[in-house]
Amino acid sequence: MPKINVYLPDDLAEQVKEAGVPVSAVCQRALEQAVRRIGTIRAIRFDDPASEEVAARRSRFTDRVRAALRLAADRAREDGSATVDTEHLLAGVLAEGGNLALRVLRAMDVDPARIGLPERSGAEAPVAYGPAAAAALELAVTEALTLGHDYVGCEHLLIGLVAEPDGVAGEVLRGLGVEPRATRQAVVAALSGLAHIQAATAAQPDPSALIAAVVRRELQPVIERIERLENA
Repeated sequence: MPKINVYLPDDLAEQVKEAGVPVSAVCQRALEQAVRRIGTIRAIRFDDPASEEVAARRSRFTDRVRAALRLAADRAREDGSATVDTEHLLAGVLAEGGNLALRVLRAMDVDPARIGLPERSGAEAPVAYGPAAAAALELAVTEALTLGHDYVGCEHLLIGLVAEPDGVAGEVLRGLGVEPRATRQAVVAALSGLAHIQAATAAQPDPSALIAAVVRRELQPVIERIERLENA
């Protein structure tokens, strides 16, 4: 039976050792689930609406993610692309207009309206997700599970796009300073901000401002560490 080495951060490896977690069995189960999920995503055919519905249901995509995916497919058609790629996914998230990912970007001092994405000129129609886009969607599902969420929102898709190493969207976002770890922290902070908003009174009329404040507070230690390293 082939072996796959799994490398863990030191702190996590220590916790796994102390807890006596059966790493092999856990990894095998996680990989089985990941293969099924990404297989479902890669099996989507845009000429078969039923396959899109099955994938959305199994992956627990929110309505906003579904809308973003439809907008991504529209952008791919406009580009004449045979596949929906990561830049189309990011374009879909931006075009959807009301999702948490956009608030996270603003809180990280990135204006969604100023994100430039390449345009293509082709004559084909998208029939499936490209490999990098499928991987980004899978990463989004994995991020949601890791954070203990039973849904996949645009904020999870943002993390997936940033973390996916080969796609155009990740390259563009990272070029704007949107890094995977900071994005993950910003999403967690933004969700915490939403929890505050839900308990807030009418004296706090601007949820975006509150989310931005919470995100910046959570990211401040990261910023300070980076500045110390730069000044060392």
